[in-house]
Amino acid sequence: MVNPFTGEDFPDRGRPWFRIGDFDPRFGDIKLAWELSRFSWALPMAQRAREGSGDDFDRLNRWIDNWTFENPPYRGPNWKCAQEAGIRVMHLAMVSLLLGHRDATPRLAGWLDWHLRRIAPTMAYARAQDNNHGTSEAAALFIGGAWLARSGHPHAEGWARRGRAALEERCLALIAPDGSFSQHSLTYHRMMLDTLSMAELWRRALDLPPFSASLTDRATRAAGWLHAMIFSPDGDGPNLGANDGAQLLPMSDTPYRDFRPSCALALTLFADADAFGGDVARHARWFGIDTPSGKVAAEPAHRLFDAGGYAVLRQQGAVALLRYPRFRYRPSQDDVMHVDLWIDGEAILRDGGTYSYNDGDAWIDYFGGIAGHNSIEFDGREPMPRLGRFLLGDWLDASESETGIDAAGRPVARAAYRDRHGALHRRMITLAPGEAVVVDEVSGLSNDATIRWRLRPGEWHPIAGGVAAGGLSITIEGDFRDAPRIVAGHESLFYREKRDVPVLIATAADAGTILTRLRWPA
Repeated sequence: MVNPFTGEDFPDRGRPWFRIGDFDPRFGDIKLAWELSRFSWALPMAQRAREGSGDDFDRLNRWIDNWTFENPPYRGPNWKCAQEAGIRVMHLAMVSLLLGHRDATPRLAGWLDWHLRRIAPTMAYARAQDNNHGTSEAAALFIGGAWLARSGHPHAEGWARRGRAALEERCLALIAPDGSFSQHSLTYHRMMLDTLSMAELWRRALDLPPFSASLTDRATRAAGWLHAMIFSPDGDGPNLGANDGAQLLPMSDTPYRDFRPSCALALTLFADADAFGGDVARHARWFGIDTPSGKVAAEPAHRLFDAGGYAVLRQQGAVALLRYPRFRYRPSQDDVMHVDLWIDGEAILRDGGTYSYNDGDAWIDYFGGIAGHNSIEFDGREPMPRLGRFLLGDWLDASESETGIDAAGRPVARAAYRDRHGALHRRMITLAPGEAVVVDEVSGLSNDATIRWRLRPGEWHPIAGGVAAGGLSITIEGDFRDAPRIVAGHESLFYREKRDVPVLIATAADAGTILTRLRWPA
């Protein structure tokens, strides 16, 4: 068990899981140990084995046997997190379906028993996180319990009932009626949807009673939310919130940032609707699910997901996202009033991403802070102070939020908040053919207000009041100390990877209005 970036072995691999820390400096990020132990590699192996590859079938069994030998029950880092144990259970269940098996061999039954005995005792902790820990562990308990019940395991039916009940409860609590999820993250939203899809695939395969109409409705709405956040023809979307590389169903050759397969599978299973057509829906076909009978409607010009704090505008190939503060559950990034702008499938104004959970506080503060987003920074401080690696304090709440169509027929979104120091930020974005206009009203500052626009990589050259590149221009008007200028910034599209990006920045010393205008060939 080696850190691929440093070559360091994980220390104390034989220790009981509850005596192992999350962030041992001798090894680094424990997630690097967990990733391969999720068994995501088992899915493509099973796909190839189903199509006749005896080598993949043999390799699949060798790898599982080796993992089991190297990770004795409840010892070492791969038993520390019950969610990781649950992901292994779900993945092997999907492998079972791909290979046409429903019953567990005695050896596999023992393996499942170990895992469910790890998950069940800490379900209260998973629930208390109010995030995908609760959905993942509940789904795994349901799937694994139903699996073991077929061989008469004495605790199996109880585990399955408990897992089903917890999954129902978590879906109603964490997925809002508009489809927003408790974790403000595109990749974690996909993870939650894939978890629900695997639970539904297993339920159908074993001909178990349907989930409630309420769960089905929330899953459908969550899939609709993800559909609305896909901004490019190749399935990409805003680099919103925490992004740790999670992808539970890597069953196609599409890139990691293609969110269409997961969205399509969930809409097929829960809404009997085809979102994208063609090969994007092939995940469902691997599990014997027929082509849906309905079609998902095209996205409207403006949508407001107010429970989560998102406004989406569309206009002739351009898509804009306004991310405003609306927190029922803990936020992990200071992305309030952030704007993403995509033109013809390319992110022009973009979110910084995450980079790493364990590469020093400076990177956590940068990528998770206001400087990692397209917003206004008041007086050199964060709008919500960081209390820990995954927790912010003084949660903000928008005092206003709406979308609509203005008198000229253009989609508009606006929102505002006031922080604990009395600083007020009101932002309005209007999308027209070939133009986006952002108007920021700022007041209550003590020293200054800094606006940042994080740009796509490229050769930007200065123009009056801004910069331009390849037919695209961006200008900022306001009472600034200095002319708007480009500074070096960073972005991370994939966990543990970062690159330089240009950031257009300007600082105002007084309250007032800042007007940003982007133009491109319509």
